[in-house]
Amino acid sequence: MKGQNSLYIVAITLVATLGGLLFGYDTAVISGAEKSVQAYLIDGLGLSSWSHGATISSALIGCIIGGALSGLLSSRFGRKKSLMLAAGLFFLSALGSGAPEFLFFTKGEPTMGLLYMFNFYRIIGGIGVGLASAVCPMYIGEIAPADIRGRLVSINQFAIIFGMLVVYFVNWGIANGQSLEWINTIGWRRMFTSEAIPAGIFGVLLFFVPETPRYLALNHQDDKALSILTRINGIDQAKIILQEIKGTVEKSSAKLLSYGVTIIVIGILLSVFQQFVGINVALYYAPRIFESMGAEKDASMLQTVVMGLVNVIFTVVAIVTVDKWGRRPLLMVGSVGMAIGMFAIGALSFMKVIGIGTLVFIIIYTASFMMSWGPITWVLISEIFPNKIRGKAVAIAVAAQWAANYFISSTYPAMMEFSGGMTYSFYGLMSVLSFIFVWKMVPETKGKTLEEMEHLLKK
Repeated sequence: MKGQNSLYIVAITLVATLGGLLFGYDTAVISGAEKSVQAYLIDGLGLSSWSHGATISSALIGCIIGGALSGLLSSRFGRKKSLMLAAGLFFLSALGSGAPEFLFFTKGEPTMGLLYMFNFYRIIGGIGVGLASAVCPMYIGEIAPADIRGRLVSINQFAIIFGMLVVYFVNWGIANGQSLEWINTIGWRRMFTSEAIPAGIFGVLLFFVPETPRYLALNHQDDKALSILTRINGIDQAKIILQEIKGTVEKSSAKLLSYGVTIIVIGILLSVFQQFVGINVALYYAPRIFESMGAEKDASMLQTVVMGLVNVIFTVVAIVTVDKWGRRPLLMVGSVGMAIGMFAIGALSFMKVIGIGTLVFIIIYTASFMMSWGPITWVLISEIFPNKIRGKAVAIAVAAQWAANYFISSTYPAMMEFSGGMTYSFYGLMSVLSFIFVWKMVPETKGKTLEEMEHLLKK
């Protein structure tokens, strides 16, 4: 659009999406370290598969906390300072998870206290992930012009997947050619500690980006808001946008249910379905899934990298199409693809057929997710809620998402012990239900400003 400062918009977006990259990095780093953590802390203490599932998923407890606090923190201290806090938590978690014995425990001697300390550091990182997962798309959504908002928020999902791909390469690079003993004593620690590098870079770069104009307008800092809007959109468009923002701020009630229950329910169900289709099972346990198909240790890590590349490619498909095709069509196509993939994997599991076909259907499933529910959920969560309740409503939706994530991820090992076929078929069923939900309830938001969305909701 005429007057837009494209370079400035992209620069701000790229800094904000480093939070998404760290979100992906932190959630996927466990995939390479998971079996070593099991050998050192779970098997070393003689604990059950439930303890294993809870430990591998412990960061998700922090994600729930961070998601729930994101509304309070982003509304009180601003979007930018909330992201700075997330960067600090990522950095602390990276160092602590890699050396949980620091100060209090003896290295190489597993104890219940050490297990609790490891989980504590993972939860700290999870709080950072929960904050970043809510505030990054909110920040980008409030900065971005309406005609490219879908693409810019989708770049955050690209950053999440790219962060996962980077850590798959890092984990593979650390483990490649090393003995299992070395990986189980030293390698897994380096996997966790490596996150400190992008976390430090994110924290420094955040000093150079502005607060969002909508947050500033909500807090009666109109001059600052106009200055940032002018730099993004040009002076004429900036004045129009500021008047629209001020109109919604003055008219809106601060109560969460000012626009009815339905919009909050839609936000929660978008989040819950994004997790109940089982995506994080594929992401957290990827090497173990490939090893169960008969792959060697190094080959399973490499297949995980291949899956990461597929994820990146199909996230780019979403970025390119989200503002052309709209949100609803992409979600519905993705639901169909995920259902086909998961039902096929379930059928192969019932027949005890393991081979290239399973890998193909995992790729079909993850590709379908990455071009639809992965990025589009975050786009919708960042834009469907009115200005005055956005912080609170996003916090509820994101907390629900992480609660659903924790439930699915922590129950996966026990569900697989019961029946692999039924486990994957359950995720297939959730994919079918997600299609029906979008068809019946989700509004199309393509091309509308955040303020226009508010008027649509009032009607």
